[in-house]
Amino acid sequence: MKRIVVLGSTGSVGRQTLDIVRQHPESLRVVGLAAGRNVELLAEQLAEFRPQAFAVADAAAGDRLLARFPQWRQHDAGPGTDGLCAVARTPADVVVNALLGYAGLRPTLAALEVGTDLALANKESLVVAGELVRRAADTSGARLLPVDSEHNAIFQCLRAGRQEEVRRLILTASGGPFRTCTSAALATVTPADALRHPTWSMGPKITIDSATLLNKGFEVIEAHWLFGVDFDRIDILVHPQSIVHSLVEFVDGSVMAQLGPPDMRLPIWNALHDPARLPASFARLDLTSVGTLRFEALDRQRFPCVGLAIEAGRRGGVCPAVLNAANEVAVAAFLEERVHFVDIPAILATALEDPECDRPATAALDLEAIAAADTRARDAARRFIAARCTPGARA
Repeated sequence: MKRIVVLGSTGSVGRQTLDIVRQHPESLRVVGLAAGRNVELLAEQLAEFRPQAFAVADAAAGDRLLARFPQWRQHDAGPGTDGLCAVARTPADVVVNALLGYAGLRPTLAALEVGTDLALANKESLVVAGELVRRAADTSGARLLPVDSEHNAIFQCLRAGRQEEVRRLILTASGGPFRTCTSAALATVTPADALRHPTWSMGPKITIDSATLLNKGFEVIEAHWLFGVDFDRIDILVHPQSIVHSLVEFVDGSVMAQLGPPDMRLPIWNALHDPARLPASFARLDLTSVGTLRFEALDRQRFPCVGLAIEAGRRGGVCPAVLNAANEVAVAAFLEERVHFVDIPAILATALEDPECDRPATAALDLEAIAAADTRARDAARRFIAARCTPGARA
């Protein structure tokens, strides 16, 4: 019986994780849950799984839940980041961090610092503070178990050889909804267009990141910290069908790939049970129905966010935190139709002009420097939007 904590339990990955627990009550037990503000769904989850501790990041939403269900008050870890961190420290075998955005960083560190293995779906933790996350895991001995399908695929492929035998990592990308769009066409796409991902069903923020392909640039940064591979040895390959989830090339020319249907439950299952590989009840891959697998080069001119992310990763220091913060503001503005899709890379590039990004990344990072950079970048993005982007861009 594995005890698990699910942070972000009401989001897409969190719900799929609980579906797996629901199907396998003999081997998985929920001991902690945390959500942002969807207390209606969280209340249902609390009643079903009866965890030892829970938290609601939004204080007002948490108050509403406890007003309706006072019997849960003794299990409430408190609001905000402190509450999320308290749940992350609940004695458990695995913490699944499926929180959205920068808010997932401190709970990531909280789980690692007490030595709990971390199944990480919150990519921003590694993007903005990979150095801190890696250090916390190495110090406590906790394992980082990737839940992203691409990194979980690499995690599996790396079992075929030793670290020194790896030539490069190859992350696959579906290409998103605008894979075949011209640059001119991208100037007129709407949020509804961007939210129609061709192969994956995800939340709105990560779906927009997949449309700009910034998500893939973030994954390069993640792979660098997860697997200790230089940026020069991490490539991206467009694969529209999302059947090959990523590949590893070894020094002898052998290439190992992990294939499967585009279903997040498989990498979640793998992360929850590693190092064992257990039978699962998910849909199996039928290659005869897939037929031909296609691969294409990534057009970085049409999707400049990829290059911005890799540049930020190479520069290190607070640069990735700056990029992530500006992107959270830019994506929210796009979803609210206050900016155009093609404004997003310009907003990110402006934020990366932060003077701290030009300083050599020699000193060890700390949370205070990251938090300050996050605040500056959000302010810079909002100023850019106010000065350069037309309110009601799609009105």
